[in-house]
Amino acid sequence: MRRSKHLFSSAFMATTLLISTFAVGFVPSVHAQPLQWTAHPPIHFKKNATPTYQSGYQPSQIKKAYGIDRLTATGMGQTIAIVDAYGSPTIQNDLATFDAQFGLPAANLQIAYPSGKPNRTDGGWALETAMDVEWAHALAPNAKILLVVAKSASISDLVTAIDYASNNGAQVVSNSWGGAEFSSESSYDSHFQHPGTIYLASSGDSGAGTGWPAVSPFVLAVGGTSLQIDTSGNYLSESGWSGSGGGTSTYVARPSYQDGWSNIVGTQRGNPDISFDADPYTGVAVYSGTKYQGQSGWFVVGGTSLGSPCWAAMLALVDQGRTMPLSSLDTIQQLYQIAGTTNSSGYTNNYHDVTQGSNGGFTSISGYDLVTGIGSPKADALIPALTQAP
Repeated sequence: MRRSKHLFSSAFMATTLLISTFAVGFVPSVHAQPLQWTAHPPIHFKKNATPTYQSGYQPSQIKKAYGIDRLTATGMGQTIAIVDAYGSPTIQNDLATFDAQFGLPAANLQIAYPSGKPNRTDGGWALETAMDVEWAHALAPNAKILLVVAKSASISDLVTAIDYASNNGAQVVSNSWGGAEFSSESSYDSHFQHPGTIYLASSGDSGAGTGWPAVSPFVLAVGGTSLQIDTSGNYLSESGWSGSGGGTSTYVARPSYQDGWSNIVGTQRGNPDISFDADPYTGVAVYSGTKYQGQSGWFVVGGTSLGSPCWAAMLALVDQGRTMPLSSLDTIQQLYQIAGTTNSSGYTNNYHDVTQGSNGGFTSISGYDLVTGIGSPKADALIPALTQAP
C-alpha cells in the first residue's frame, strides 16, 4: 500500500454527508489548532430532490442486506444520541414524514440545546440532522432518539453537546462529522470515556486521510462501502467506496486492539474500524423540509455519515439485550476480538470481508484494511455475539 498524494486544503474536513452523486469534501490540514477547529458540511448533489417522490435504498432493503431484519431487538429502553451542529427547524415533521413513508412507528424524539439555540439555520447541517435521526430510528425503531444540537460547528460547542449526551442517559452517541487532526487531540479523549456509553464517528468522505474524532482510540470509526443489492434487498456484493476516509493517525499510537493488524497500521492508530454503505450511487432515502440549495423534500444521500447513526442503532440493539451496557473501548475491543483473524470462523460468520475498491491511497484487501476496516456487519450473527460478550 502507498500513502495518498491527495492534496490537503486549508479548510477543515466536515460532516461526511453526500447526496445523490459522488462529492469530494474538504480534506483538512493536520496542523490545525483546536481553537480554530471547525466542522463544515461539504455537500454536493445532483439537483433531483423532489417534494413527493422517494428513491434510494429504503430501511427494509438496508435491514435485509445486513441481516438486521432477522433480529428481534428493536432498541427498546435504549437512548441513541445524535450530535449535530445547528440542527434542523423541520426535524420533527421530517421524521414523521419518513416514518409514514416506510411504515415505521412514531419516534420518541427529544431535542436538546446545551449551549443555547443556534442563531441561524444551515441547510446542509439540517439535511445531515435529518439523515442521522431518520436512519437511527429506522434501524432501532423503539429506541429513544436524543438529538443534541451544538450551537455552532466549533470544537467547544460540539464537545459540550457530546458531554450533554453522555450525562443524560445516552448508551450510544453518534457523531457524523469530523475535522482535522491536531497535536493536542488526545487531551479530548476523556470526553469519550463515560462508563456505559459508546461513541462513534464517521471516518471522512474525501478518500485517504484521517480526522478527529474518528482517530481517538475510544471512538468507533465508521468507513464506507458501495453496497449492491437486488430488488428485494438481498446482499449481492460490496466494495470499498472511493470517498471512504482511511489511513493512520498522525498523533495517536496504535491501540492494543489493532495489534493483530500491525502489518497494516504500523505503529499508529488505523482508521476506520468497521464500515457501512456510503456510496451516493447506492445511497439511501432521506426527507428534509429545510431547503438546501433551494431544494427540499426527498433526497438520495450517501457518505460515511450514514454509517455512524446506523452502527449506533445496531449497538443500541446490542445494549437492549445486555444487563450492563458496553463502554466505548470495550465495544471496539470486542469487535476486533470477534473478528479474530482473516480466515477464522468468527470473521466469516460476523463480517462481510470487503476485498475490492480503493480510497485513492489504500486498497481494500482480505482482512483489515485502511478503506473499510474489519468490514461491514452480518448483523444477525454479530449483534448476538456482542450481546453475549463479557
